[in-house]
Amino acid sequence: MNYPNHYYHYVPQQTNYIPYENNPYLQQEEETETETDRQPQALERRVAVLERQNERQIQELSRLSNSAREQNRQINQLNREVNRLNQVVEQHTRRLNRLNQRLRTVENRLTIPFTPGEGGF
Repeated sequence: MNYPNHYYHYVPQQTNYIPYENNPYLQQEEETETETDRQPQALERRVAVLERQNERQIQELSRLSNSAREQNRQINQLNREVNRLNQVVEQHTRRLNRLNQRLRTVENRLTIPFTPGEGGF
């Protein structure tokens, strides 16, 4: 089979050339660039708002931490005072017990009958 020469000859297909200024795809890219240009400003504003909020939270946490530290100091001081008072109470209880033993010894020597009264004394 012999085909004529024109079957083997390359004929380029014609394309529809759209100039840059009229190309809708390129214009759409340019529009998105302007939107992205605006986006960093919005992001910067949001970041600035978040940074201010973070600063306020840090200040509040510092204030609360200082307040908690002061309250812990007062609690420790009160605990020390309670411990001191407990020791004083123990000393007085031991003294009272010794005095009660001595009193019973004296009552026994003098043969004074023991009659518990108010409070068991």
